[in-house]
Amino acid sequence: MTPQQRVLALLHRRMAGIEKGAPTGLPIVPSTVFHLPGEPAAPFTYARDASPTVREAEAALGLLEEADCVLFPSGMAAIAAVLHAHLRPGDRVVFPADGYYTGRLLIEEFLAPMGVEAVFVPTREMDGADLRGARMIFLETPSNPCLDVCDIPRIAARRGGAILVVDNTAATPLLQQPLELGADLTVHAGTKALNGHSDVLAGHVAGRDPALVEPVRRWRKLAGAVPGPFEAWALHRGLETLEVRLARMVATAELLAPRLAAHPAVRALRYPGLPGDPAHSVARRQMAGFGALIGITFADADTAERFLARAP
Repeated sequence: MTPQQRVLALLHRRMAGIEKGAPTGLPIVPSTVFHLPGEPAAPFTYARDASPTVREAEAALGLLEEADCVLFPSGMAAIAAVLHAHLRPGDRVVFPADGYYTGRLLIEEFLAPMGVEAVFVPTREMDGADLRGARMIFLETPSNPCLDVCDIPRIAARRGGAILVVDNTAATPLLQQPLELGADLTVHAGTKALNGHSDVLAGHVAGRDPALVEPVRRWRKLAGAVPGPFEAWALHRGLETLEVRLARMVATAELLAPRLAAHPAVRALRYPGLPGDPAHSVARRQMAGFGALIGITFADADTAERFLARAP
């Protein structure tokens, strides 16, 4: 489906099967336990396993990803679930050296002492990195905060038997579809663009192979990394306006980037949408839009602080 078709499916999903007199908005179901007379076989048994509001948010995300989704209480919880569910002592993971730093800390402080070998590679060098012997290849493209991009199909073609995971937070499912480009799993911090209101922490893992998704879901249950119904509702609310918000965000970034790049106070600027940006050619091939983030380097800290103080 096109991005527009996926958005329409999301917007009309609830109304397609709703009964007369039922609420049109997604209800918040805060119950942690459910009525289970006799044999306790039911869609919902205990909220750490599943709950109605969380399930609805996962279904909405699934329409955007065209995949099975597992919701988490933060993007880092989603990353942790993928790493813990699929890595064992002696395994090797190739991980971005310039991506979201908390992921690197998690590996260094908790997985490495348990025998997981980590190879940290800058995003711009990932296309040519030595991937031999890797159990997992974890990409973040565009990277945060440098906005480098790596070629997902190229890496997918030479991954061997490794699990290919892509952190798609900066692009969102509307601007980039890693699963269509050859990734096995995609992770996302819903705290950012997906929610869009700066009032909830959330994350998710998406995939099309049950053999890879179900261990992630199982880890969530056993580790207790379960989102609450209020957070799931807030994320679902944000998804309904994602397309409109994202279009304006991208248009604003495309307008500002060349103007900022030409400003004398700016020493360097990164935005994949600029023709001269190192990431432009790959981003143009695999993304439906160049994103809403701009990376700016000023001459000194005082200039940067003045810019931030004057920013609306």
